[in-house]
Amino acid sequence: MIKIYPAESRYFADHGWLKTYHSFSFAEYYDPENMNFGPLRVLNDDFVAPLRGFGAHPHQEMEIVSIVLKGQLRHEDSTGESAVTTFGGIQRMSAGTGVIHSEVNPSSKEEVNFLQMWFLPERSGITPSYEKTTYQIEKMKNALLPVVTKNPTSKEIAHINQDLTIYLSELEKNYTIEFKQKKERRTFLFVLEGEISLQNDHILKKRDSARITEEDALSITTSTGSQFMLIDLP
Repeated sequence: MIKIYPAESRYFADHGWLKTYHSFSFAEYYDPENMNFGPLRVLNDDFVAPLRGFGAHPHQEMEIVSIVLKGQLRHEDSTGESAVTTFGGIQRMSAGTGVIHSEVNPSSKEEVNFLQMWFLPERSGITPSYEKTTYQIEKMKNALLPVVTKNPTSKEIAHINQDLTIYLSELEKNYTIEFKQKKERRTFLFVLEGEISLQNDHILKKRDSARITEEDALSITTSTGSQFMLIDLP
């Protein structure tokens, strides 16, 4: 089953310094029918003004992944970790038993756009931890590049305490890529740029998404060129 969610169906809020689009029920947006997709609990598409951001605030029992699409994002937390991430970088934080952190735009001129995703951990009571990784952008070309997974095979892939994998891809014009999915798992698809055709049947444009179950083979193609994120979920 494939369910398409157009970009305009997301909840939008404009706080001046922050413009944000919520794919799932979050903060002032409450929808009991749209709480999660498997362990994927939050997907916020955030645009933060220069020198602004989210001040120190607590989290616990959540795996939090931030993917920077444009600009810079500075992270600091109560474990003493701090880092600045740009496009090509991933921030992964396991909030576990409890952590305080902040995420701000350190630039005085440029807006930062990043995806913030929350995943339910596979178990509770995890010791808080933070990790910044950098992937090679060119490896996204006409491929599904793993950038976050439970059992990473290189330092370019962030570890997460859940049985999932986040892939990023950049397809050239008229290129098709196939994804084989195991039984009883879910696939979440999110278009970052351009347009794709899914199963030669569904057209997804920029920031459209698809929640997919009971499909063991996916065909993704583009006539224009596209960037997208695919998440393999339990």
